[in-house]
Amino acid sequence: MRITDDRYTRDRQRFDLAFRMIHHEARTSTIRSWTGLSDERIRKLYRSYVESHGASIKRHRGRPPAQTYFFMRNREARRHTSALAGLFKLLGLLDAAHRPQEIGSGIAQLRSAELFCRTFETYTSFYQPTRISFEHAAYLLDTLRLQRELKAVRCPACSALMVVDQLRLLRTVCTWCETDERDTKSTLAYGRLASRQSPALS
Repeated sequence: MRITDDRYTRDRQRFDLAFRMIHHEARTSTIRSWTGLSDERIRKLYRSYVESHGASIKRHRGRPPAQTYFFMRNREARRHTSALAGLFKLLGLLDAAHRPQEIGSGIAQLRSAELFCRTFETYTSFYQPTRISFEHAAYLLDTLRLQRELKAVRCPACSALMVVDQLRLLRTVCTWCETDERDTKSTLAYGRLASRQSPALS
């Protein structure tokens, strides 16, 4: 009876996780690798719970994201990336114990994937509109764990967590400090300009 209960609990978690990921517009391949469900079961779940209720959920095709440039392309993208990385760090997802990309049938692994979903949902509740999709968030987490191109580090100016490109380290402070520096420079430049013009005005 105990084995049956554990199996039911595990299967229920797998379906709940799949349904949750469908609402986040995860690809079928991602849902399959995280839950262990077959493509046919995922399609049936999509039809039963999404199409029957008239929900406008996109089904993305093709290969999942694989370009780190997406996260560093401009200041706003870097700000969202750092914020999401901060949530990863805060909730322990950057620890080796949590690996949703290697999801299997174990309950502990399912809980790790559920933690990732909860983290992504926290990000979407803080930032509207969001700049990072569920699939991109999963890719970001995997990339930060590997630390091959992107790495989460502390800003030397304010100690906030930020993400840097290890191959092209162009910025040494976070986007918030970068904005403050830009505003400070603009203020100083305006002050110098005003001091130069004041004799002429007098």
